[in-house]
Amino acid sequence: MKLISLNVGLPKLVLSHGEPVSTGIYKHPVTKRVALRKLNLEGDRQADLSVHGGPYKAVYGYPSEHYEFWRREFPEMDLPWGMFGENFTTEGMFEGELDIGDEFKVGSATIMVTQPRLPCYKLGIKFGRTDILRRFLKSGRTGFYFSVVEEGEVGVGDQLDLLKKSRHHLRVSDITRLYISGSADTELLRRAVAVEELPESWRAYFQERLGKME
Repeated sequence: MKLISLNVGLPKLVLSHGEPVSTGIYKHPVTKRVALRKLNLEGDRQADLSVHGGPYKAVYGYPSEHYEFWRREFPEMDLPWGMFGENFTTEGMFEGELDIGDEFKVGSATIMVTQPRLPCYKLGIKFGRTDILRRFLKSGRTGFYFSVVEEGEVGVGDQLDLLKKSRHHLRVSDITRLYISGSADTELLRRAVAVEELPESWRAYFQERLGKME
């Protein structure tokens, strides 16, 4: 598993339906080593902190392998690394294999998988089409967020070495499936609620779902 592109960007104003919108989704690759702090990378910020950023979304990772799928979906578009607003464009990491709570060493930092990415309307602005939101979720190619367990420096080419596998075995893809399907899988819902590494907002959402079912 490897970091093949490191992408950062500061919020900028763009027009959406004639109105200015501040967004941090426009990332650009950097080649120097970058400090990774508890809330973000050096040179990177989020615009709307009510839904982006914070300790459970300090770093957004997206598999480079997914780009081929999207290039087939949108052959007319140029899709450079960082197109999905990811900080880490990765190699060898997939939503169906990563568990919530898995810890990795990257550079001199330690990071932990926390949740999938749910797209907001700003991804539609970036792509210039609103249907990307539905297609993104339906594809299951959501990428994954990391929290920062130990600060350090990271750079392109760094290996992502597994330090600790979560004992819960709740995959990133399980969370996405529960969310988009409205699944009545009570066992999986209970497992999700019990994973302390999963952000409280997700656990409360699944607990409410369980309550309505029971």
